Amino acid sequence: MTDLERLRHSCAHVLASAILRIWPQAQFAAGPPVETGFYYDLELDHRISLDDFERIEAEMKKIVKENQPFEKIDVSREEAFAMAQEGRLAALGRREQPSKFKLDILEHIPEGEAISLYRNGDFTDLCAGPHVMRTGNIGAFKLTSLASAYYRGDANNPQLQRVYGTAFKTRAELDAYFAQLEEAKKRDHRKLGRELDLFQIDEQVGQGLILWKPKGAVIRQQLQNFIGEELRKQGYSEVFTPHIAKLDLFRTSGHYPYYRESQFPPLIEPEALSRLASEGCSCAQLANQLTNGELDGYLLKPMNCPMHIKIYASELRSYRNLPVRLSEFGTVYRWEQSGELGGMTRVRGFTQDDGHLFCTEEQLAEELRQCLELGLNVLRALGLNEFRARIGLRDPDSSKYVGTPAQWDKAEAALKQIAVQSNISFAEEEGEAAFYGPKIDFIVKDVIGREWQLGTIQVDYNLPERFDLTYIDSDNSSKRPVMIHRAPFGSLERFCGVLIEHFAGAFPLWLAPEQVRILPISDKHVAYGGQILSLLKAANIRASLDESSDKIGAKIRLAQLQKVPYMLVLGAREEQAGEVAVRSRLRGDEGAASAPHFLERIQQEIKNRKLD
Repeated sequence: MTDLERLRHSCAHVLASAILRIWPQAQFAAGPPVETGFYYDLELDHRISLDDFERIEAEMKKIVKENQPFEKIDVSREEAFAMAQEGRLAALGRREQPSKFKLDILEHIPEGEAISLYRNGDFTDLCAGPHVMRTGNIGAFKLTSLASAYYRGDANNPQLQRVYGTAFKTRAELDAYFAQLEEAKKRDHRKLGRELDLFQIDEQVGQGLILWKPKGAVIRQQLQNFIGEELRKQGYSEVFTPHIAKLDLFRTSGHYPYYRESQFPPLIEPEALSRLASEGCSCAQLANQLTNGELDGYLLKPMNCPMHIKIYASELRSYRNLPVRLSEFGTVYRWEQSGELGGMTRVRGFTQDDGHLFCTEEQLAEELRQCLELGLNVLRALGLNEFRARIGLRDPDSSKYVGTPAQWDKAEAALKQIAVQSNISFAEEEGEAAFYGPKIDFIVKDVIGREWQLGTIQVDYNLPERFDLTYIDSDNSSKRPVMIHRAPFGSLERFCGVLIEHFAGAFPLWLAPEQVRILPISDKHVAYGGQILSLLKAANIRASLDESSDKIGAKIRLAQLQKVPYMLVLGAREEQAGEVAVRSRLRGDEGAASAPHFLERIQQEIKNRKLD
């Protein structure tokens, strides 16, 4: 537990103490620290409201001012049960009602495992710790929200009230956190997506399924063009595969049935379905036949890799042909629970900038280096300069991994070496490797300090084995290739959602859906505006002409709200001189320029993918 988590855990105990001072009958379940603060689940005979927060926080401040020590008390199993029966756990003293949730938690603690309590003031709770030394060590805190949660996450259990809060060491850190939250609300990609007309989610189409509108499609296409250029430089061959495949393909890969909880249900051929119905086949029997392979069907693909494997296996391969590098903007489908969906960042259908490489053991290190270089080029080109790498290594005490120890040693050493050579910040985490090989994940910090996991590079010894992939080596022997999965963007939906928030919708010129808007001062200058529009469009500049009768100030305000990078104001003086009055989104009025000169300038900005 980090120092901040320890502080927040302690603040959760202070929260419970304060609530009990106000409502002594409250029954508490669990109160852990979480990524953004802490919470405590409780049962009470009435609903706590946001209006109660001021009163609760006042009691919390008193407890902090009292500077109560946090005292750890080791107890026997029998002593803990006796205290819970007397209502003394998560309480200020003995009560008529037992501490029912603490009794249940005790029942789930294995026999022989140590049990401890923590006490601050009159409050005693079942807790493994750790905590700060005293309540006075808790810095600045604030209660943030309320929610409902089933006890232990089970809908068959009582529904509890969940009180959320957050805490930091200093008031300045707390204030900065809430300022970041306010900025995040302004940058919310769901809000900006509506305002800028980038994408939509339609209930009739389905939750978690993105409709890319024309402006959003421009951003997506530009990103695809950008990475496509990089892939061609690295010798990739682009492929296309269907959105659906036979279930048996995913049985071979292992994706079905092992990950079926996160997949859409299989599709059964109509004739087979009719036959099974006539035979009185139950849903359970149907599921069993699908699982054990007695019945085949089709599956919306959850991964692109099995199809790329089939492309590799479609012809005899020689060591001279390797590495084989395949790429695809392939759409995959995952069944996410409705409560987990969120705009573009958590969806049910998404397109990956997927790449799969098949190489020899000797080529592995160099291919990994190029994959890492590709990922770094993508992040830096988009101004995502604050990032770190997380290298997932195998757990030396686990036997779940496929491949030989020698292969793993070589692959892990290669990942570490290229991370060092690339001079990027990285951390090694044992046990975070996939069962089929080690990996690198990119953790990116956006402009307001939030972290996102985006691209990934993974080594795979498993799928070449499962699909019996081979190549002919120089000695005419049959060898097994190593496979690399890589996706610098991760998914285009998630990546674009992050970019919308990172840029606050104000995309750099090369990415902007509308790059230039022409603003005639009056109707008399619309014809000249049409000439400028033709010039720009002939050069593939995404431009438009505002022919409305609005005043020029209103036209400028609208273009600014829609975050258009450049505006060209046209009046009598500009038309007479054959010029345009340039106005930029960032710098305002930039003066007059000839149309060809302005065009040359922005073409250079686009070519260089300038960010501001």
